[in-house]
Amino acid sequence: MNRVEDQSFLTLHYRLSSIDGDDYINTFGDKPATLSMGAGELSQALESRLIGLVEGSHTVIELPEGEAFGPHNPDLVQWVARSLIDQLGGAEQTYSVGDVVQFPAPQDGPNMAGTLIAVEAQGQSLQFDFNHPLAGRAVRFEVKLIGVL
Repeated sequence: MNRVEDQSFLTLHYRLSSIDGDDYINTFGDKPATLSMGAGELSQALESRLIGLVEGSHTVIELPEGEAFGPHNPDLVQWVARSLIDQLGGAEQTYSVGDVVQFPAPQDGPNMAGTLIAVEAQGQSLQFDFNHPLAGRAVRFEVKLIGVL
């Protein structure tokens, strides 16, 4: 049986949920996922839990608050002027609390995503949380390894 190593290619079903069982991602009812270890497709904390697992295994791993996606950083909650969003191409766009909005990163870095969490009374500023949506949360990670290459 093949074991997961730090550069393995995996075919798997996985479920990422809250400790209470609310699903965030669940592939068990659909096609399995494929991913390359070390490519950043899963958080480093989740990948580290896969190392050493044997092809065909089915396991559930619970990670405490902040371990899977880091702690929630209050400095990543920021107000953004609506005029800036309009300049970035969203002038006709309407936004609602809970929407995820892509922002270009400074200096040609990767784009950043922020979740809209509040709108200022006149709509001139929008508050975004640029943390990972699961930052600071405890999670349950269920995995069924179908193939390991």
